[in-house]
Amino acid sequence: MVLVDAIGRSLAEAFGMFWETLWALVLGFGLSGAVQAFVSRARMQAALGDHRPRTVAKASFFGAISSSCSYASAALAKSLFARGADFTAAMIFMVASTNLVIELGIVLWLLIGWQFALAEFVGGTIMIILLAVVLPRVIPAGWLGRAREVLDEGPAAADEHQHGEEAVSADPDETAVQSRVRTRAGWSDAAGYTISDLSMLRKELLVGFLIAGFLSKLVPTGFWRSIFLTGHGFGSSLENVILGPFLAIISFVCSIGNVPLAAALWQGGISFGGVVSFIFADLITLPLLLIYRKYYGARITVRLLAVMWAVMSIGGLLTEYLFKLVHIPAPARPTTIAQTGVHLDYTSVLNVISLLVFGYLYYLYRNRERFGGGTGYAKDPVCGMQIETQHAPATASAGGSTFYFCSEGCHAKFTADLEPHQLGQRASIKERR
Repeated sequence: MVLVDAIGRSLAEAFGMFWETLWALVLGFGLSGAVQAFVSRARMQAALGDHRPRTVAKASFFGAISSSCSYASAALAKSLFARGADFTAAMIFMVASTNLVIELGIVLWLLIGWQFALAEFVGGTIMIILLAVVLPRVIPAGWLGRAREVLDEGPAAADEHQHGEEAVSADPDETAVQSRVRTRAGWSDAAGYTISDLSMLRKELLVGFLIAGFLSKLVPTGFWRSIFLTGHGFGSSLENVILGPFLAIISFVCSIGNVPLAAALWQGGISFGGVVSFIFADLITLPLLLIYRKYYGARITVRLLAVMWAVMSIGGLLTEYLFKLVHIPAPARPTTIAQTGVHLDYTSVLNVISLLVFGYLYYLYRNRERFGGGTGYAKDPVCGMQIETQHAPATASAGGSTFYFCSEGCHAKFTADLEPHQLGQRASIKERR
C-alpha cells in the first residue's frame, strides 16, 4: 500500500506539472507551427539575422511575449534558426521565453516571495547579456552552417544519430504569405507543423513530466539540502549556483514545474543564488539536451550545455550579490510548500481555452486536404515530422505508395530488417492510417 500511495502521489505531481504548463505548450507549439508555415526566411533574417544589441533586444522581447514552456520554446527557437535567424538570437529568444515571462514570476511570487519574481527578470537579463557576448565566440560558424543544412535540407551525409528536421522551401512571395494567413488552407498547414512537432517530442515530454513527478515526491528534501554547502560565505554561494543547474539536469523538471522543487530547495537552506540558477536551468534538463542533439547535433549541444550552465550559474551568483548590494532582503524560508494541482484559477481557464484551440488545430490538421492544405507536404512515418516533399532527403516506394523521410536515419529505421514484401505490407498499413 505504501508503494501504491507513493506512485499515486508521484503521478499526481507529474500531472500537476503538466497541467501548469499545458496552455503554454499549446501556445508555444502553435506559434512554432505558424512560424514554419507563414514566416519567410528573408523576414526572419531581417528581424533576427544577427546578434547585435538591437537584435538581442528584439529576440528578448519576442521571447518574453511567447511561450513559457521549455519544450515549446526549444521547438520555436529551432524553427527560428531553421528559417534564417542567427543562432545566438534564437537561443536568446528561447532563454527569454522561459525566464522573462509574467506567469513564471507570478508563480514564484506566490510560492516563495516577490524577491524571486524580481530575480527572475534581473537574472534573466544578465543571462541574455552574457549569452550575447559568449555564445558567438564558442560555437564555430561552420558548425552552425552544417546544423542549418540538416534542418533546412536534411542531407544524406548527416550523422545517423542526428535527427534532421523538415525541409524549407524557397521563400514565398510576401503577398502570398499574407494571403495564406487569411485562409484555412494556410492554417491547416501550420496545424500540420504543430501536430508533427508534438508527435516527434511526445516521448521526451512524457518522460520529462513523469520523472519530475517521481523525483519531487520520492526524493526527500534533506537529500537535496545535504549536497549544498551552507554557512561558508562566498564559497557556499559559489558551490550552490554551480550545483543548482546540475540538479535541474537530473531532476528533469521543466518550466513552471520546477518552481515547487525550487521552493523545496529554498526551504531546505539553499542560497538565494542557487535557487535562481536552478530555476534558470530548466533549459538544460536531460530531455531537452536530447532534443538539442536532435536539432543541432552532438558537438553544438555539448558547447551549448557548457555555456548555458556557466551563464546560469554566473547569473544566479550576480543576482544574489546585486540584491545584497542594494539591500533587497531575501524572503523568509517557507515552512510548507504549495502543491501543484488542478484548481479553479487562471491556469485552469487558460488550459480549457488552450484545449479548445488545440482541438481546432487538430481538426484543421485532420481535414487539411478538404480545406486545400497539405499540398506539397508529407508526414515522416517514423518520427511524425511534416516535411516538404520536394526537399525530402529520402524516399521509399512500397505498397503502391511513396513515403518521404526527414533524414536518412528515419529512412533506415523504416526499411531495416524488412524484406521487400514485408516493406510493402507495412507501407500499406501506414497509408491506411
